[in-house]
Amino acid sequence: MAPKLLSSSNFKSLFDSVDTFLFDCDGVIWKGDTLIDGVSQTLDLLRSKGKNIVFVTNNSMKSRRQFAEKFRSLGLTSVTQDEIFCTSFAAAMYLKANNFPKDKKVYAIGGAGILEELQLAGFTGLGGPEDGEKKAQWKSNCLFQHDKTVGAVVVGLDPNINYYKLQYGTLCVRENPGCLFIATNRDAVGHMTDLQEWPGAGCMVAAMCGSTEREPIVVGKPATFMMDFLIQKFGTETSRMCMVGDRLDTDVLFGQNAGCKTLLVLSGCTSESNLLDESNKIEPDYYTSMVSDITKLMDSP
Repeated sequence: MAPKLLSSSNFKSLFDSVDTFLFDCDGVIWKGDTLIDGVSQTLDLLRSKGKNIVFVTNNSMKSRRQFAEKFRSLGLTSVTQDEIFCTSFAAAMYLKANNFPKDKKVYAIGGAGILEELQLAGFTGLGGPEDGEKKAQWKSNCLFQHDKTVGAVVVGLDPNINYYKLQYGTLCVRENPGCLFIATNRDAVGHMTDLQEWPGAGCMVAAMCGSTEREPIVVGKPATFMMDFLIQKFGTETSRMCMVGDRLDTDVLFGQNAGCKTLLVLSGCTSESNLLDESNKIEPDYYTSMVSDITKLMDSP
């Protein structure tokens, strides 16, 4: 079935069938550091109608605490840390769920959010932003040293990616016995600023795939790892959830993989022409221009 444009004739059916709305952030709630018009009013309206609200983002640059601060800085003061599920948290929870040994360390290619979530989960993290200025030296008889106790490498969005980090992560994965290679997500691009898209974590992950000749364990969308935590937290059947996002290959596919209803918004990465192109095989249940359309349809007769 072709995706339906959200309208006054089908909105009530969707709204009444959903207890929990899952929102992506970049391109849905904000672009860069700019809040998208009407988001605040829509979230307030959903809460007033008794709906659960959760934010599920593939962005690993921040921890849940740091994302909560960003929501507050944009005026979304009702959002709590417990409503935020980011991939920095997901990576730490994956290690915890799989009994990662506490005596092993984790090397992070990514932002400070990964290191903070690792620490909160009781793990020792290395790397991250502090390795952003380091350089790998090609010298005769010079051996690049790495920590042999690293048992996992977590790769996420990293605007300071460099050859040093790639060498460190590659050595850990290739030479440390049993070392895990975890990707927060594989998004090709993202709205890092309000005016344009920038390379996403997918290119950092691809670099590590090339050098390690390994495929990663992916914890972010469209993988359903985070869904287990959402079900446990809200006790809601996935059929009573609706995933709202701007990307077909992450947000919509995540919702479909988990058995959720799906709503694509056209305020981010996906245009209507992309969605309706015959070559596109990922179709949401509904689509609309932006999140604030929910408020308009709720108020329509």
